[in-house]
Amino acid sequence: MIFSDLGLSEELLRAIADAGYSEPTPIQAEAIPYVLMGRDICGCAQTGTGKTASFTLPLIDILAAGRAKARMPRSLILEPTRELAAQVAESFDTYGKHSKLTKALLIGGENLNDQAKVLNKGVDVLIATPGRLIDMFERGHLLLNDVKVFVIDESDRMLDMGFIPDVERIAAMLPPFRTTLLFSATMPAAIRKLADKFLMNPREITVAPASSTASTIVQGLLMLDKTSDQAQGAEQKIKRQALRDLIRREAPRNALIFCNRKRDVDIVHRSLNRHEMEAARLHGDMAQSLRMETLEKFKNGEIKYMVCSDVAARGLDIPEMSHVFNFDVPTHAEDYVHRIGRTGRAGREGRALTLATAEDRKYLRAIEDIIGIPIPRLDQNTTTVQETNISNSGKAAENPLYFGQKRFTPSKKEKQNSREFHIVSKKVAKTKSTRTNRLEKKSKFNNDSSKTEGHDDNNAIVGMGDHIPAFMTRGPVSTS
Repeated sequence: MIFSDLGLSEELLRAIADAGYSEPTPIQAEAIPYVLMGRDICGCAQTGTGKTASFTLPLIDILAAGRAKARMPRSLILEPTRELAAQVAESFDTYGKHSKLTKALLIGGENLNDQAKVLNKGVDVLIATPGRLIDMFERGHLLLNDVKVFVIDESDRMLDMGFIPDVERIAAMLPPFRTTLLFSATMPAAIRKLADKFLMNPREITVAPASSTASTIVQGLLMLDKTSDQAQGAEQKIKRQALRDLIRREAPRNALIFCNRKRDVDIVHRSLNRHEMEAARLHGDMAQSLRMETLEKFKNGEIKYMVCSDVAARGLDIPEMSHVFNFDVPTHAEDYVHRIGRTGRAGREGRALTLATAEDRKYLRAIEDIIGIPIPRLDQNTTTVQETNISNSGKAAENPLYFGQKRFTPSKKEKQNSREFHIVSKKVAKTKSTRTNRLEKKSKFNNDSSKTEGHDDNNAIVGMGDHIPAFMTRGPVSTS
């Protein structure tokens, strides 16, 4: 099937050809005809399958006839994050370049007055995050009673971020007779309930198993040994060294490096730059202008590595992304699917490698349950694959995780860090051993004392410390 089979206009087909596309993805092939017919859609497809184009393309044709009124957009697209909203706006610029449609982007971190001026001119497509949209509505800069098409994109992310009450409030502002499109990468029960509430006789489209990973992604898991006396700071230092080792061996064209916490994003970012691996960072506490500037540089290839939080895990579309590294195992299994979905897009091969410790085993079990396959383990010492890499089709991947093994010689600074770590570990182990010996001597003394009082050592009460109250060791009192 090609795009011309879907009933799109000639102007739109030219824009698609200019963008370098000829064949629609499965979600696009199934969704576009029904959107053009005005049917409500409930679409579920794994990340990287082209969900954005499945609603932007038909929306351009639907809005081709007509004109927007001041402060009254003709369509509304809700996105959970500013980055996703900006990316959808770019999609409209790409596919709508031969049309005369106008658009507005309502996101936080931008000037309210500038956004209000754009709305006053009238816009056909309004792309917004829930918080800023409600703010503009309450200030009187926006009316929603002329919306013909309502799109809720990345609805599962909306759920994770707590935006569902805002989405329900916004839906109540819209006219009852409209086309509603709901798209999600996963379909938990809460999203199913949301679809039943907002959609009328929807066409359900599922083109991939929920929470599945693309077969083009080669996955790997490196388990890092952690001893009981290992200090937290030393553990993180070893983890950062393991990350640098993986990056050197893989030699990625570009890579996203995911951390669970914002402070770890800053720490890993500084670590990579100290070791001459030029990297940028991206997380929610950064100013919006800086976040957009960083993303633009990364997309243009000016930045090779970007350390980020899960703010970049959804919808970030960089087709040439070669690698994703999980510095931390995500605590929510669905986030793993979205993270590694930033690579292996549009049929290209990608690699996703994860660092983990024994404490992450419960999260790993949840991830492997949801993706339906085991993540191949890597050997910590030789960094080779221990298990066969299995794709979603169940067949062994032909490409090994590493094309060839090169011996890596650590720098002087890394050797020094390693020596310091072992010195700390030995000191902690010595302290623990001394404490254990003292407890054993004390326990032996108490056991000897109990024997002199006639206590049976085989029936000793456990859990009361070193001293047992006398009344608990007496026999039953006779009442006769």
